[in-house]
Amino acid sequence: MNRAEDRSPILQGSLDLMVLQTLASMGSLHGYGIARRIEQVSEDALRLNQGTIYPALLRLQQKRWIVAEWGTSDNNRRAKYYSITKLGLKQLAAEAASWNRIAGTIRRLLEGES
Repeated sequence: MNRAEDRSPILQGSLDLMVLQTLASMGSLHGYGIARRIEQVSEDALRLNQGTIYPALLRLQQKRWIVAEWGTSDNNRRAKYYSITKLGLKQLAAEAASWNRIAGTIRRLLEGES
């Protein structure tokens, strides 16, 4: 298999969790930076393009889990920077707890525990 075939599709709902966690741990970032950080942490198992990350950021803004403001990027270009809100931090905690429960259930099923 080549590297592109090794990449995993993003599970529905998990992108929101990854974006929220990235902003909570890294602070304010632009969309491209968020996507690259998620790819970096996944060791390139995940690949996020503009058609994936920007609709997610818009959805998170509409839910008031993140806010955006214009700034200047490292290469001196105008960019929209995203930050997590208090409501977003609460949602992150709830989603992380849910994800951990689901992951634990899947782990037990795969290991054949009862």
